Amino acid sequence: MIISKKTVLKNNQENKFYIKINLGFFESGEKSEQPTDKRRKKARDEGQVAQSKEIQTAVVLLSSFYALKIFSGFIYKRCADVFKFNLNLISDINDIFNKEYIIKYVSDAFLKVVVICIPVFAMSLAFGLLANIIQVGWNPTAKPLIPKFDKFNPINGFKKMFSMRSIVEFFKSFMILFVISIGIYNCLKNELNQIQTIMIMDLASAMIYIGNLCIKLGTTVGYYFIVIAILDYAYERYSHYKKIKMTKQEVKDEYKQSEGDPQIKGKIKSKMREISMRRMMQEVPNADVVITNPTHYAVAIKYDKEKNPAPVVVAKGADHLARRIKELAAQNNIELVENKPLARTLYKTVDIGKAIPPELYSAVAEVLAFVYKLKNKY
Repeated sequence: MIISKKTVLKNNQENKFYIKINLGFFESGEKSEQPTDKRRKKARDEGQVAQSKEIQTAVVLLSSFYALKIFSGFIYKRCADVFKFNLNLISDINDIFNKEYIIKYVSDAFLKVVVICIPVFAMSLAFGLLANIIQVGWNPTAKPLIPKFDKFNPINGFKKMFSMRSIVEFFKSFMILFVISIGIYNCLKNELNQIQTIMIMDLASAMIYIGNLCIKLGTTVGYYFIVIAILDYAYERYSHYKKIKMTKQEVKDEYKQSEGDPQIKGKIKSKMREISMRRMMQEVPNADVVITNPTHYAVAIKYDKEKNPAPVVVAKGADHLARRIKELAAQNNIELVENKPLARTLYKTVDIGKAIPPELYSAVAEVLAFVYKLKNKY
């Protein structure tokens, strides 16, 4: 049996099948485009900024212990006053069951404690705000406080538990614990011998030493912590930038929203051109003369010395539009004057509704004089 070549090709084509894959589907889901200014502003308005909480924690920690060091004399004196205040209560032991006495004692003690804490709290608050402003600038917004119901979705919560973000946070917590442990160890290893002598010190010397040791320990841990905070801030900036990147489709949609749909804009421009052309053609019957190329250009000119000191171009066109201008001029008994150089120059240099330039006064005046003579205006 002889099998023809056509039969083989036909059988091969019948056995083939094709699957159309829209590659744009995969491309649109990939955030490969740089975030636009509008996207950055929207993220900032919603409170999505590159911010490290560890920076604030480290700054508050350091500023708190430096405040203790700076105001140590003030704090020591106030603590001594509180101690004396409580010692004086021994003489008033019979009044402890008096309600007014207890209220006065609690209020006085509270005020004394508040006065002691104010310098530390004020300095910590000031430096905490400064650390936040340095990171993100002044950006007050209440949008992050608005509850989002998708956060209560247990499925989303389960996904976050095993997300890359959770792994990074776990690793960061471990590094913080590790670094703080190193800081505490390095600080205390040189103080072990001195710590053992606390028991033989007098009360004032022991309190001063313990206070200085706590300040030294806190500042050392703060310096170690600031290293982790800087690394965390660098990661947060990278993560935030990656988060606000856009897909190609998002860029297109944003462009349509801000600039308008190109198709709609094209239709609007086309409509405006149509209206402008219709208005221009309505001025042709009012012209004094139409200067032609004669086939490629046509320029309609009107001179009203009461309104304009020079002749004005009321309509102009090339090729098909030039033919329409000439036809309309002929229908309204408007003179057609052939002057190739002048028609070409007027078409290219003078816009519709504008007066002719001074260098063309002489040439246009000759044409108008010729037309006026034909119409017996002189």
